Amino acid sequence: MVNRSDVHYFGAGPAPLPTAVLERAAQVLLNYKDKGIGLCEISHRSPDANEILADAKHALSTLLDIPDDYEVLFLQSGGSGEFSATVYNLVAIWVEKKRAAIAGEVGDNQEEVLKRMHKAVDEELKLDYLVSGSWSLKASQEATRLVGAKHVNVALDARKSNGGKFGVIPPEDQWSLTPRASGGGPALVYYCDNETVDGVEFPAFPHALEGDDAPLVCCDMSSNFISRKVDVRKYAVIFGGAQKNIGNTGIAIVILRKSLLPPHSTPASPDLLRALNLPVGPIVLDYPTIAKNNSLYNTLPIFDVWVAGQVMSGLVNAYGAKRIGGQEEVSNDKARLIYDTLDKYSHVYRVVPDKAVRSRMNICFRVHGGDADKEKAFLAGAEKKGLLGLKGHRSVGGIRASNYNAVSMDGAKALVAYLEDYAKSS
Repeated sequence: MVNRSDVHYFGAGPAPLPTAVLERAAQVLLNYKDKGIGLCEISHRSPDANEILADAKHALSTLLDIPDDYEVLFLQSGGSGEFSATVYNLVAIWVEKKRAAIAGEVGDNQEEVLKRMHKAVDEELKLDYLVSGSWSLKASQEATRLVGAKHVNVALDARKSNGGKFGVIPPEDQWSLTPRASGGGPALVYYCDNETVDGVEFPAFPHALEGDDAPLVCCDMSSNFISRKVDVRKYAVIFGGAQKNIGNTGIAIVILRKSLLPPHSTPASPDLLRALNLPVGPIVLDYPTIAKNNSLYNTLPIFDVWVAGQVMSGLVNAYGAKRIGGQEEVSNDKARLIYDTLDKYSHVYRVVPDKAVRSRMNICFRVHGGDADKEKAFLAGAEKKGLLGLKGHRSVGGIRASNYNAVSMDGAKALVAYLEDYAKSS
């Protein structure tokens, strides 16, 4: 029998979880708070469920120093569901702001308002996407599916600067962002902070998205959530699936600027959206509805929230005043150790992305130039050493070592030892 302590798992998601959290989870699944029933069996509207939600929110807010004018939501859509939710919600806000401005000019003439709204949507509605990898590409494709290609501006397609493949982030002066004119600009700008498949991570918040007239920035942090400091105020929406650094599969977390919620912002009515041939989103992805109901509009998987809360509370307790900065130091140290070894044996290993944008979370590389048989042998040798989950994504192949928070320093060192041994014997 293989014990949990005998292996180190580098899978990209679902990812490893802290053993201590899993041990507590096993207990509460059977008997939560000595109530005689398990956590999966309690009502999502019970005081216990509300306490679990409050604890998870508090832990995340503490780690990332989330300002009071931001809301934390829990949804069941996963990161991919948020590709849709951001479009539904922010386009509806853009439309209503435009309608209010036009109504202020023409008064109660609804026919004229609708006529000018059609023109405004046709000529002005844009959603900007920075496509730096497979997930941001999927996000842009979903936006295109929902609102049509004419409204989606791919301001950056990194493949054009890298021979048709992802692996770089071109300089910002090469991006074609929608101009931010007075009263204008895109309904949103989306980017993926860390590309799980391609091993590309933005080293910092893009300068091009800053300023007094900054657009509504939606950032997908699914695979580097709670791994480094984040200036939350720079973002309108931060979202991510929990199954990388935060918890198990089943929930998405959204950090949302409260100014985008009623009474500060009002989305366009479904009737107006339909009249303009724009999509009306499902109620379970409607941010105002989810916020109004404390993430409990529908039956939320409270066990999944509990796991996420336990993971985040563990980091709060471990790093104290350093908050997420403590985990950032560990994440950086592990990544540096692995990359230094790969670079040391560059005749054997080739790191896929450019050095300036190497992900700290998903370390993608090829063995002997991508020789299929040698990479298969590399993976087989790793498994014999208890190093699991190293196979690259099916769409790109190669090797991928996911360096999530639950991967210990000992795990990183074990991988480095294997990299050394393999390189010396090749």
